[in-house]
Amino acid sequence: MQRLDNVIAGKRKPSASKRTAPVFNPATGEQTAELPLSTAAELGDAVAAAKAAFATWSVTPPLRRAALMFKYRDLIEKNAARIATIISQEHGKTHSDALGEVQRGLEVIDFCCGIPHLLKGEFSRNAGPSIDTHSDRQALGVVAGITPFNFPIMVPLWMFPVAIACGNTFILKPSEKDPSASMLASELFQEAGFPDGVLSIVHGDKEVVDAILAHPDIKAVSFVGSTPIAEYVYRTGTHTGKRVQALGGAKNHMVIMPDADIDKAADALMGAGYGSAGERCMAVSVAVPVGEEPANRLVEALAPRVRALKIGPASDPDAEMGPVVTGDHLRKILSYIDSGAAQGADLVVDGRGFKLQGYEKGYFLGGTLFDKVTPQMTIYKEEIFGPVLSVVRTKSYADAVGLINANDYANGVAIFTRDGDAARDFADRIEVGMVGINVAIPVPVAYHSFGGWKRSIFGDHAIYGAEGVRFNTRLKTVTSRWPEDIKSGAVFNFPTLG
Repeated sequence: MQRLDNVIAGKRKPSASKRTAPVFNPATGEQTAELPLSTAAELGDAVAAAKAAFATWSVTPPLRRAALMFKYRDLIEKNAARIATIISQEHGKTHSDALGEVQRGLEVIDFCCGIPHLLKGEFSRNAGPSIDTHSDRQALGVVAGITPFNFPIMVPLWMFPVAIACGNTFILKPSEKDPSASMLASELFQEAGFPDGVLSIVHGDKEVVDAILAHPDIKAVSFVGSTPIAEYVYRTGTHTGKRVQALGGAKNHMVIMPDADIDKAADALMGAGYGSAGERCMAVSVAVPVGEEPANRLVEALAPRVRALKIGPASDPDAEMGPVVTGDHLRKILSYIDSGAAQGADLVVDGRGFKLQGYEKGYFLGGTLFDKVTPQMTIYKEEIFGPVLSVVRTKSYADAVGLINANDYANGVAIFTRDGDAARDFADRIEVGMVGINVAIPVPVAYHSFGGWKRSIFGDHAIYGAEGVRFNTRLKTVTSRWPEDIKSGAVFNFPTLG
């Protein structure tokens, strides 16, 4: 059985920790690897290596850093299928879905190749008498990222290429559930020619997370995961003086207006609700049809589609949905389905009894569809993170907007309509960070930035794009005047332009 190592100063380094965690193949339920749960001391070794590397990396000309990033981008692209296979083996998502994840990560690396342009500051000549002022954005130092299981390559690629292109060094703590894609990404990073210590990987659990949040030489932390942990990371990290961006959970809604094409809306909901077994922070978990007649037609269109979902392992090229990530997570999702049925929701399609021949020990379940869900029910209030779609009927457009704006989560939202006035009003009035107009999963392209509102994010910066550059740098402004222009004598009043 494979035992995974940490990567420190560009070298694989076995952990001395006696604590380990198993890594499983979700399709078979078989353990495939053993992961070390590293110690705080090992995190300290990675920080020391990153701090040493920062001294040189931070003053490396930005175009030289970009040249290495171009090489890295090519290596990731050439190895995309290999990375996708590893993702499928540890996460369970279909191969095509895993390839899509790699592609979205690649787009961020593309953006990072052009980051030198965004590090330029501003210049003002004669801001005062013979006084010039210029500014630029400088790297922070050692920064760290804590990433989730649902996107084992995409989210790391949202974090460390941006930070490193800005001149920082980076320590990655991947999810314990599917860490091998990050290990391959690290190997390709070294192959691209980056200096030792610029990127390190430290595996672990809460002990390593707490060590990251407490270490005085780590200047900033990026996190993606559940809202309770995001809030913990944000409060703990900022308390120790760090810059923190912590992206949390979601309860994403899709409004279906009476004028919408119901078949197209149903197709969109299938991909958005059941793709990747619903294990996406941008998955649509709540359909909000406006009016009884559209709601009836929507449920009639959805039910046969959900029952017909092609569920299988990633090795099945026809599979539309794979297993969920772990047995524990499967049991958690099943408990939510039990809760929805017990609390009075109409269980239109029940995925609890699904079994896949030959994969009886895998973590599979069928797609589940609830109708007539109310905002008081647990399946509405909490993030399920599984292939469970809830239909919440509303009487009017205003009711739909009110429902969404009252929710604690505000990551993504969508509206399907032919009415331009309704779409524009929705985009203006909805209190959600990312909005789709006839786009079910409105994940921004890499040169924009990803981030929700309310309890879906903690911190002032969204991730990647221009916001990612701002998060990973700090502004320095220099005001200069040369000695021959300086008048003799002390000046005690506050400086002015006069």
